Amino acid sequence: MSSHQITSPLNYRNWTASEKRAFQDGMKTMLGAGVAVGTWGFVTGIAMAKSGMLLSHVLGLSLFVYAGSAQLASVPLILQNLPFWTIWLTATIVNLRFVIFSAAFRTHFGELPARQKALIGFFNPDISFALFTQRYPEPSPDPLRVPFFWGLASFNWLIWQVSSIIGIFLALQIPDSWNLA
Repeated sequence: MSSHQITSPLNYRNWTASEKRAFQDGMKTMLGAGVAVGTWGFVTGIAMAKSGMLLSHVLGLSLFVYAGSAQLASVPLILQNLPFWTIWLTATIVNLRFVIFSAAFRTHFGELPARQKALIGFFNPDISFALFTQRYPEPSPDPLRVPFFWGLASFNWLIWQVSSIIGIFLALQIPDSWNLA
């Protein structure tokens, strides 16, 4: 299987043994940063849950926005019932760094189909970008770079979601008198 066929970790069963090892290596590489990611996700989950937003909205932000800074910047705007464009523009400005990451990744993944590049862009938070570029500081024809990236990104996503959702549900148990939000 070539890296062009690795669109996401969802087709992991069809990967070669070396691609699976590269994916697992990406996960192991992310493990060291997992405590920081988990802590940020946990705190973000608590802050969103204690904001007064509906539980379904908070869970939706965690699952679909997948950018802690944008989530936290958007919550007060949502609570003030500001227009969607204001919320969207704020989240976009907060996340402009991802444009820089995408530009840097162009040299690593530019040959991939647009769908794959869009998925990589969505699942590429700060720490995955930093760890990937540490491993691959220069563009490389290495076909294992794609599964390595997916190991980083999918484990980061899992850590973020689990810690954020734990924070959300634990926040419901924390008295408001603690002033955590």
